[in-house]
Amino acid sequence: MRVLGISAFYHDSAAALIEDGRLVGAAQEERFTRKKHDSGFPEKAVEFCLGRAGIKMADVDYVAFYDKPFLKFERLLETYLAYAPRGFTSFRMAMPLWLKEKLFQKTLLRDEMKKWQPDFDWQTRLLFGEHHQSHAASAFFPSPFEEAAVLTMDGVGEWATTSLGYGKGNSLEMLKELHFPHSLGLLYSAFTYYTGFKVNSGEYKVMGLAPYGEPRFKNLIFDKIVDLKEDGTFRLDQTYFDYCTGLRMTNDKFADVFGIKTRKPEEELTQIHMDLAASVQAVTEEIVLRLGRSVRKETGARNICLAGGVALNCVANGKLLRENVFDNIWVQPAAGDAGGAVGAAFAAYHGFMGQPRKLNGHMDGMAGSYLGPEFDDDEIAERLTAAGARLTRLDHAQMIDQTAQALADAKAVGWMQGRMEFGPRSLGARSILGDARSPSMQKTLNLKVKYRESFRPFAPAVLSEDVSRYFDIKSDSPYMLMVAPVNEDRRRAMTEAEEALFGIEKLNVPRSDIPAVTHVDYSARIQTVHKETNPAFHELLESFKAKTGCSVLVNTSFNVRGEPIVCTPEDAFRCFMGSEIEVLVVGNCLLRKEDQDPALKLDYKNAFELD
Repeated sequence: MRVLGISAFYHDSAAALIEDGRLVGAAQEERFTRKKHDSGFPEKAVEFCLGRAGIKMADVDYVAFYDKPFLKFERLLETYLAYAPRGFTSFRMAMPLWLKEKLFQKTLLRDEMKKWQPDFDWQTRLLFGEHHQSHAASAFFPSPFEEAAVLTMDGVGEWATTSLGYGKGNSLEMLKELHFPHSLGLLYSAFTYYTGFKVNSGEYKVMGLAPYGEPRFKNLIFDKIVDLKEDGTFRLDQTYFDYCTGLRMTNDKFADVFGIKTRKPEEELTQIHMDLAASVQAVTEEIVLRLGRSVRKETGARNICLAGGVALNCVANGKLLRENVFDNIWVQPAAGDAGGAVGAAFAAYHGFMGQPRKLNGHMDGMAGSYLGPEFDDDEIAERLTAAGARLTRLDHAQMIDQTAQALADAKAVGWMQGRMEFGPRSLGARSILGDARSPSMQKTLNLKVKYRESFRPFAPAVLSEDVSRYFDIKSDSPYMLMVAPVNEDRRRAMTEAEEALFGIEKLNVPRSDIPAVTHVDYSARIQTVHKETNPAFHELLESFKAKTGCSVLVNTSFNVRGEPIVCTPEDAFRCFMGSEIEVLVVGNCLLRKEDQDPALKLDYKNAFELD
């Protein structure tokens, strides 16, 4: 039995294929088209999924779409009517697109399916799930739990912005919903917009900026903007926002509360922007903690699964974990809309088709999130050579040893191995790696390799068996979705002068013996690396540990700012030649920058639209 799941037409289009209850492939369209957050129909991702399984569209039992367009349209119309005539400008811009394209997504999907299979019976084989149902299914069904509460938080689906479900075996029941326009995701996006970052991609930056500030506006936000109840439900005062009717997230009344104008992109960041980031982060954490406590009380569940864009807020996840509200927390690694493709497929397989769910007893069903394309060594060498690369082919042991040595020598290493990750995080298959012990590595990678803001933190990848040696965390974090403190015995005491520093001035002060991955509040966004899901990356960390005594590496996504994560050997080579990465390792092929043809150097710093 096979189900193809699809998310498309808003942002982060993706496809996923389930075969007899097992997720065999999943990928975002952006990785193939090289267009960040590509929202078009995921033709290439579908092609990959079918190819991975060695099947044709005719072999797929059902195609499941991740939301219901007519319900979204209903919400749009009702919102405009409720606020009329204030939203006419936005209404006038939105309606032609809906009437021409978005309202008829069933027809669009039918036509796309018929490209693969002209006699595709769309009336019986095309299914539609609700947006939050798809998110919830993506969280529960691949989780390692027989039963669990499911909390979904995002901007907005059709109407729901926050929802509670309960899963047991192959059933998933949605119990409660909070509806638009009261949305934790949209609140966070409003502050993302107000602090000068791009909505739907800059939220990570706000989270990374927060530790540089003080949450001095938290009480003001709760007094003026957010009415928070004890159970975590809330209402947003819409007089401060413009997202229901306008072309911006916040309005002048919002700006008046905080006393500054909306920051323009790339304008200087000041202390007040850092304090705003810290404040909305603190508000988010308070809401998530209250929701978590009420979910536990209401369902009695010992396990919780999280999905939706807000579930990518790994700081809030870490706080929920440390509160011990639940025995276990599992977060869908592709928690945003891309993961809706996985959820739609699982919801159809277990819910609509009634197929049983099989747990493997110890691991989740996401296969480490390594669900994308892979390339064998001969193909890699052939493709890199055709691109003009000068490479050395090694055996596996030599590749591991020489890569570990390059890292020990403080080189920035591009690392591409095995199947590409699904979701927004690089997890050691398409990564840029560095020595976590280097005091200058964070700044070097941000400014010379990633070409992004200097304040943004990097994540540590650590051998799963060694995680407690470095971090105060009592669970695995394979998907880089939990933040935890660096252990006290790893920290470096600050001088009085260092303690007195404010904002970005804190950046260059080493705070531990792994300074490149220790944020200014002594936190780290942890990835535990497991032999079962990524043996090559595990071996590399073991080799690095043997050479240095340290089993932690900096792990950041293999791309530059504004570019999708690399997919193919050619993508990796272009990024290598367009940045200041010093060593590139693709499969068992090793490339050093000084050996390459200078004529192939690219200007990646200005190649992509800033995110």
